[in-house]
Amino acid sequence: MPNALLLYPEHPPTYWGNNYALDLLGIKAAFPPLGLLTLAAMFPSRYNLRVVDLNVTPLEDDDLEWADLAFTSTMIPQRPSLEQVVERCNRARVPVVAGGPHPTTFHEEMEGIDHFVLDEVEETFETFLHDLENGTAKAVYRSPRKPDVTLSPVPRFDLIDMNEYHSMCLQFSRGCPFDCEFCDITKLYGRVSRTKSPEQMVAEFDHLYELGWRGPLFLVDDNFIGNKREVSRLLPVIAEWQKERGHPYALFTEASVNLVRMNDLMDVMIEAGFDAVFLGIETPNPKALKKMKKPQNLDMRDDNYLFTSVRKIQQKGMMVLGGFILGLDDDDDNAFDAQIEFIQEAGIPIALVGLLTALKGTNLWTRLERENRLLDKPVEIDATALNFKPQMDPGELVEGYLRVVGTIYDSTLENYFDRCLTLLDNLNPVPHIYKPASKHLLYLSIMGIRRRLTPDQLPVFSRYVAKVSRDHPRLLPLAIRLAAMGYHCEKLTRQQTVLREFKASLDSELASFNEARWEAGVAPGEADRFGQEALQRAKARQRAIPEEFRHAGDGIAEAMEAFRHALSSEARPVAPVNLPVAGSS
Repeated sequence: MPNALLLYPEHPPTYWGNNYALDLLGIKAAFPPLGLLTLAAMFPSRYNLRVVDLNVTPLEDDDLEWADLAFTSTMIPQRPSLEQVVERCNRARVPVVAGGPHPTTFHEEMEGIDHFVLDEVEETFETFLHDLENGTAKAVYRSPRKPDVTLSPVPRFDLIDMNEYHSMCLQFSRGCPFDCEFCDITKLYGRVSRTKSPEQMVAEFDHLYELGWRGPLFLVDDNFIGNKREVSRLLPVIAEWQKERGHPYALFTEASVNLVRMNDLMDVMIEAGFDAVFLGIETPNPKALKKMKKPQNLDMRDDNYLFTSVRKIQQKGMMVLGGFILGLDDDDDNAFDAQIEFIQEAGIPIALVGLLTALKGTNLWTRLERENRLLDKPVEIDATALNFKPQMDPGELVEGYLRVVGTIYDSTLENYFDRCLTLLDNLNPVPHIYKPASKHLLYLSIMGIRRRLTPDQLPVFSRYVAKVSRDHPRLLPLAIRLAAMGYHCEKLTRQQTVLREFKASLDSELASFNEARWEAGVAPGEADRFGQEALQRAKARQRAIPEEFRHAGDGIAEAMEAFRHALSSEARPVAPVNLPVAGSS
């Protein structure tokens, strides 16, 4: 029987991943690899399967010795880890099969892969395995159409240790009816929202329930309400399923802002147990929204439509998480303060703010290519890297971005807890969603967070807990969960700052070295001494970076290598040496 090793490369730390908050609970990762678990269910029974999620456990040599084949599925941020995985598989002579959103877009630029099975694989995977077993497998397999997702099997959650994850995840639909300029979802999955049947979803809910899962369940649809008719069929069924079992799952998902126009649908989402929804808000700037072709975020009759939408959803009983973008063509110097003001006043604790990225194949990519504004560089993992020429000065844009995230996740967490209180003041505490917790558990949770907070954060946290206990006691469990998420977000913001400052210090060190070694009268031996001293200082700074801040793709090793090379260069530089500093273009 063939041994198939299903490998899921590491995700770098993100605001969405809650890495540091999960550490409070002794949990390794936010979500399991749903794509690989779905693929696992497509294998014939004659295959032995093993799942290794590198976000949970390391890839051991024993795994590679066991494997006849390695299968990977990745998204763009996993690229650095995937490259390491592929290198190890190549050395062990284990053939690699790659699929998922990242290879679907970038397979022509990838090396070391034996076979690509791209797009959605429900209708191609069986053919690939047949060819593979007959020795006729091709290098690339593509789906000729968007498959019927009613063909998708129940994911093999039995292959993982669910205790290692904060939330399980399922998928109801693929595709989105909107076509936002920057987004690649419609390019990958189309504009027709294809859905599973209610019976399928109940079977998947049942499977998780029978395996013992209780707690958060993320419906990973890029737009859960993209097919209103079918989601209206699903929700009452899920609401009844949850009610019969005492609401074992806290549901959350992603949706477009026009959810707020579907009042009855929101009511049934509440009945079904949805406690949070992620919205692509992007910007409060109407001109920029029009240019990015995001009409669902606009209402000509309401200048405060986005703010009103967030508030209405909160008042229904769902927390709003928001995605925001900086670097849009119609952004100006006011964009940074506008983002901060909107996020604070709307009460969006978890705001995922990012710089605009031109993803290959999107309408934005096509336009920027036509305008000769694309940079000849890959999409970087670094949060402050740009792959196009923005209208705004790049340096000002990066500094503005850093100011936004540094303000909403400030070192004291005061702004963060202010947003949490605004949310709690406006959130409808639906009893079957916001269930009480034991005082003992609440105490342990509070003390666990206190032990990790800085001295500057403790007084703010204490006032926050006291105010929630007095004004919103039913919501205290949520408030504590939000505090853990805030701890993560502030720490991740600090991590970004530390890595960026280290890379910037190399630029400064190199500039000082060049100035010293080309000074008149400096002997060659003296210049070598200057270089060694500069290298030792850089190594000391590198060692000072906390290990928990390091990750695959952080760029530190590359920056140090470029720095060493620049120090050893004998030619007098005629222009500054550009180290790979985050945000440079």
